[in-house]
Amino acid sequence: MGRLSTSYLGLELRSPLVASASPLTGRLESARRLEQCGAAAIVLPSLFEEEIIHEDSDLVLALEAGSEHFAEALSYFPNLDSYPSTAEYYLALVHDAKQVLQLPLIASLNATSSGGWTRYAKLIEEAGADALELNLYWLAADPRLTGADVEASQLNIVSSVAASLAIPLAVKLAPYYSSFANFAAKMTKGGAAGLVLMNRFYQPDLDPDSREVVPSIELSQAWELRLPLRWVAILRSQLPPGTSLAITTGVQDGTDAAKALLVGADVAMMTSAILRNGPEHFGAVERQLLDWMDANEYESVSELRGSVSYAASDDPAAFERANYRRTLHSWTTPPNMSPGSPSGG
Repeated sequence: MGRLSTSYLGLELRSPLVASASPLTGRLESARRLEQCGAAAIVLPSLFEEEIIHEDSDLVLALEAGSEHFAEALSYFPNLDSYPSTAEYYLALVHDAKQVLQLPLIASLNATSSGGWTRYAKLIEEAGADALELNLYWLAADPRLTGADVEASQLNIVSSVAASLAIPLAVKLAPYYSSFANFAAKMTKGGAAGLVLMNRFYQPDLDPDSREVVPSIELSQAWELRLPLRWVAILRSQLPPGTSLAITTGVQDGTDAAKALLVGADVAMMTSAILRNGPEHFGAVERQLLDWMDANEYESVSELRGSVSYAASDDPAAFERANYRRTLHSWTTPPNMSPGSPSGG
């Protein structure tokens, strides 16, 4: 094991640089390229239960179309066994990737029903995944549901899935909980071996001419790293020993990876930077991280990890409310503007 070696979800990794879910990780050829270029582990794109349900519904409608009028329609379509489903494709991807990749393979699941979470989680484990990441991407849009209702439902999901698996479980969280630290701690008590911070909520756009809601996606920027940095720093010392923490969103280069490790992350996950720069960017980030460690006299990732976390910091308040006040006072009026101070809005 070298200077960059780390452990994540009980998996030994050659470095803390992980390829998070993206179109590149969902294809064997590009996944192999990511491994060759330095990714220490790969997270597959999510298996979405909605896609499976939608696919099944469309198939049933297609098979039933015209059957009430034409007897031959009942035997028109060939045997369904020759048409792999979305779930079958995904499980085959997990199986095939395990055959060709030497690095740890983390599958991802985003379900909608209580049965879907546990059923597909178990199938993914049986296909050969080394770990599973639950992507709790859900918008609380029902005004009848309280925050406590939402949290109880998601905690139940995590507990049920964790109890059904023998492989480690990570949970990918967004920041939108009333008491995030409390909820994160409950997740670990419920069986999560690790947390992935933060899940980006993609905001839909509106086409004013067609008056239709349209999908909109933008690659992450370096400034978005600040939110997961803050929360990993706060949580590192307050979660049970051995809890794995991954930072995702905003990691662009070796300096960003160093920041993630400084606040206590076990791994730094990248998607947008790799989509922009190609799989070879893993090698560049690794060299930058090593150069930073040399310049700052760190011998290993284990020595570096958590050295500026909430518990280790000389000024823990900098991660809390004091950051708000200091940020406002750090504003410098540009030369072409009249003096004044920004408001909190």
